[in-house]
Amino acid sequence: MLSRRVVEDVLASGRAGGADFAELYVERWYRRGLRTIDCRVREAVSGIQYGAGVRLAYGTEVVYGYTNDLSERSLLELARTLGEVKGGAGRVDEAGRGGIDFRREAASGLHAPERPFDSADKRYRLERLRELDQGARIAPEIRQVEGQLLEWQQQVLIANSDGVWTEDERVRSRLIAQVIASDGSETQTGSHGPGLSVGLELFDRFPPAGVGERAAQVAMANLRGRPAPAGTMPVVIGNGFGGVIFHEALGHLLETTSVAKKASVLSDKLGEMVASEVVTYIDDGTTPHGWGSSEYDDEGAPTERTVLIRNGLLESYMVDRMGGLRTGYRPTGSGRRQDYTFAPTSRMRNTFIAPGDTPRERLFDGIEYGLYAKSLGGGQVRPGSGEYNFAVREGYVIRNGKVEEPVRGAMLVGKGTDTITKIEAVSDDLSTEPGMCGSLSGSLPVEVGQPHLLVSEIVVGGEA
Repeated sequence: MLSRRVVEDVLASGRAGGADFAELYVERWYRRGLRTIDCRVREAVSGIQYGAGVRLAYGTEVVYGYTNDLSERSLLELARTLGEVKGGAGRVDEAGRGGIDFRREAASGLHAPERPFDSADKRYRLERLRELDQGARIAPEIRQVEGQLLEWQQQVLIANSDGVWTEDERVRSRLIAQVIASDGSETQTGSHGPGLSVGLELFDRFPPAGVGERAAQVAMANLRGRPAPAGTMPVVIGNGFGGVIFHEALGHLLETTSVAKKASVLSDKLGEMVASEVVTYIDDGTTPHGWGSSEYDDEGAPTERTVLIRNGLLESYMVDRMGGLRTGYRPTGSGRRQDYTFAPTSRMRNTFIAPGDTPRERLFDGIEYGLYAKSLGGGQVRPGSGEYNFAVREGYVIRNGKVEEPVRGAMLVGKGTDTITKIEAVSDDLSTEPGMCGSLSGSLPVEVGQPHLLVSEIVVGGEA
């Protein structure tokens, strides 16, 4: 996207103000979206975002700026201005202008699409959304079906004064169904939205009719459900998006963004037991075609599979470059940013609890009365402590070891670091789902996941 000479000059200009480290991030991002309601097109958008960001570091202090003017003059001016903001004695790179030895890293295509976006036209896409709509019409109570298709193609170049030169391309697709069901007196909703780092083969892996049907099933279960019970009780949390609790109430506590500031209750806990022995918790940026996968992070480092907690023992944090400097921990390829308008920070990629060896059916054995939280929705978390409350999107009563009638309106209330010590058993049916995670460096695609698991007790907020 830029010539080597221009990149060298920009980095040298940034360091001329005395910076220890200079980084240039360039991206070209093509996005397309198509949304229908009851098969009628309500939104069709596309656009290209093109820009660059310059980051200078003075020890562990950082200045960052960005521009959508990719001319050499503009980039040099940005780097020079940032250097002047911090000031300094005008130190230059030891090798002088043009002396940076870039190591060129090119993506191998690990997550490359099989069917690129330009292999089909808009009519083909509308037909898939029509299939989604038809799949959702499982009952007369289904009143409205919304389908949405999102497509991203992002090319990035990351170069820095350590000699890193990395180019990567990220392609992502997501299909979302949102359904409204009503019987005249009650109205409930359901949704389902699979997404992967793939092209149009997403439709082969997740047939649109099935996506619509799954969203409708959630809406109908809530419509027919009774008010949820309240109290402290054993809870079986479903696989897939059930992992959002541990993403929000545990994963964020393991990012060096909070660990370095001692703002996490898990700071300085490496080597300590922080979870039940049946829990192994992993953040994996290498998952083939994972929604949160990429070959390189947004600092140009190869992504990796990081075991955070192994059999209950805290083994690692998620570490970006600056987090590594501030804590002394080894960087784990976890530096991520929404786009060129954000500086990178340590962020999750695809985070999940590893499979256990308990058959799913056995999790319910011996539960006299409890809750099966088959699917979770949104929630709130208190940063630092991990205290949470999450809505149960699809729930059922467990009575005498059996899954019984559906319930609606349940909330799970607790503290992530406490809940993870109360996990008694983990099944072998790991599943993950995509989501968007908002934090210091913007909104990012991530996967959350887990197998079905049994928590000995959680406070359930309900209506009954």
